[in-house]
Amino acid sequence: MILFLKLFLAHIIADFFLQPAKWVKEKEKKKLKSSKLYIHVLLHIIVTALILWDTSLWGIVLIVGTSHLIIDALKLIIQKKKTKRLLFFIDQLCHIIVITICYYIFSDESFNLKFIITEDVLLLITCLLFLTIPVSIIMKIIFLKWNLSELTKNNESLEDAGKYIGILERVLVFIFIVLGHWEAVGFLITAKSVFRFGDLRESKDRQLTEYILIGTLISFGIAIITGILYNLIA
Repeated sequence: MILFLKLFLAHIIADFFLQPAKWVKEKEKKKLKSSKLYIHVLLHIIVTALILWDTSLWGIVLIVGTSHLIIDALKLIIQKKKTKRLLFFIDQLCHIIVITICYYIFSDESFNLKFIITEDVLLLITCLLFLTIPVSIIMKIIFLKWNLSELTKNNESLEDAGKYIGILERVLVFIFIVLGHWEAVGFLITAKSVFRFGDLRESKDRQLTEYILIGTLISFGIAIITGILYNLIA
């Protein structure tokens, strides 16, 4: 595991700490003609070699450097303004996959899918996925009874912000319950109440207040029940 951690640390240092924002902008503008792309890859090679500090692992340094150049170059070629966010995560995922492959090739560990995908892991993944889009859709269907567009017509907010906030809060509540930290759930509810208090006080709209309260209680309630069920089954 130490080899994986070293490779991941090298990636974090080179990709985030040693890559200024102006380098990123120049790469996006000049693409493969940007000298910063090749300097960035060279830094990855140097940092990886320094952290590994083992001449017997020179193959890893070569693979990391080559793969990083290919992945970053492909991202720059196909990247557009609309796909920039998506490609960032795909780019990072590809780098992590390369690191993982190097770890299993150059270590004594053997890749065993049965060891990774256990019953508990599948249950955890199922619960986490359920608390994201499925619960958002369930809540949307529940609220079809009311005309939400009318209630929130003067309430300006970021697009889909409410959905993502709901997903994050449910996942956090679930994690806290699984770990046995119920006090953190109470803190999260209190924090959200404090942030929402100003909006509700300014709106002076009883229907909007009721909608927010119902939505919050349903969201937290589903997350709490899911967490309890996971602890009972796992």
